[in-house]
Amino acid sequence: MTRFATFLAVTFSLLWLSSYATAQDASPSVDGRYASIVVDADSLEILHARQIDELRYPASLTKVMTLFLVFDALEAGQISLDTPMSVSKTAAKTAPVKVYLKAGQTITVEEAIQAIAVKSANDAAVVVAEHLGGNAEEFAQMMTDRARSLGMKSTTFMTPNGLPDPEQITTARDMAKLASAVLRTHPEQYKWFGQRTFRFRGATYKNTNGLLHSLTGVDGFKTGFTNASGYNLIISAERPDTSGADRRLIAVVLGGASGKSRNAHMADLIEQSFEQMGVAPAPKVARVVTIEDVPTPAPITQALSLRRSDGGKTRIAQGQTVTSLAKIGKPGWAIRVGRFESVPDARDQLGALFGMDTALGKSNAVIQPTARGFEARFTGLSFDQATDSCARLSGLASGCSLIAPSRSE
Repeated sequence: MTRFATFLAVTFSLLWLSSYATAQDASPSVDGRYASIVVDADSLEILHARQIDELRYPASLTKVMTLFLVFDALEAGQISLDTPMSVSKTAAKTAPVKVYLKAGQTITVEEAIQAIAVKSANDAAVVVAEHLGGNAEEFAQMMTDRARSLGMKSTTFMTPNGLPDPEQITTARDMAKLASAVLRTHPEQYKWFGQRTFRFRGATYKNTNGLLHSLTGVDGFKTGFTNASGYNLIISAERPDTSGADRRLIAVVLGGASGKSRNAHMADLIEQSFEQMGVAPAPKVARVVTIEDVPTPAPITQALSLRRSDGGKTRIAQGQTVTSLAKIGKPGWAIRVGRFESVPDARDQLGALFGMDTALGKSNAVIQPTARGFEARFTGLSFDQATDSCARLSGLASGCSLIAPSRSE
């Protein structure tokens, strides 16, 4: 071989190797955002599929794997629910959404699980990663390794919370596999994904999954959003079929244009898929409520005896203040079932309670603006209806309280 030919061969080889290395180091190609899949959770039969193997960004769906590793560690006895975990400066500085942990504080494993599953707290996810993996990078590798063991061949995790990283990728099929793995491997831990509210250090956080509050049978899983991913959602739901047997499905929607449109699309997919599984459609729930003017609170002028849920009575002495209901909704007694930061949140609460009691429905649901937010109420009740309803709703995280009629009624 001539010296010139040798030079050309070596040059070509170096250029080829350089090109190969660049291709290997390049970020995976994510072309588009939308994808969706629905599977029968028991048989894993695919009921609906759109672009299920196309690469997408998981956003906060990542946290399902973060919690999967927590559940693994709990089962292995490495940690317990009351194990304290230290908050580092790195965790405290994590970008929102967060529960605003401060460096030097501790948070228990149980608190972290709830913060991640309910609030989707990025800072709590970093605390978990550092406690179990030493640092977020090592933990992300553990997440990817676990994904491979579950057959998630197209998923790579780079962060424990889903904050943007061009190399953090997944597919709709892989996310369905992850949801299925939670249900099959850690069924006793699935409850955390269906917890509607979480109270932590004086603040109450509502689950980011709005379908928990509005769609029959939905009992868990996770939302996600970044600008690159769009609005993502995993849902699991269970309903009885015509024979009375419980049927469960898993649904994934990636790349929704908005939270509202994503939820509406997800609801349609769930209804269509349940129909394929022989499940009758869920009854439609009307969720339109009215917003009434705010009255001036008025002190009661005589003692009232209020029945408690345990059958006893509570005496309210003269001079204590009970909010008046004059000209709000229907006259009579009312119950307050929560105070929220926005009208949609209050509407969700009311819609979730329709039908739980014969006295609670669209016709007497009211959202009342106050100086401290928006109160969700049911009005026009008799004293017995109000006290009985509050007794049935005693387990609400937001509480249930009686509101007396005004003196003019």
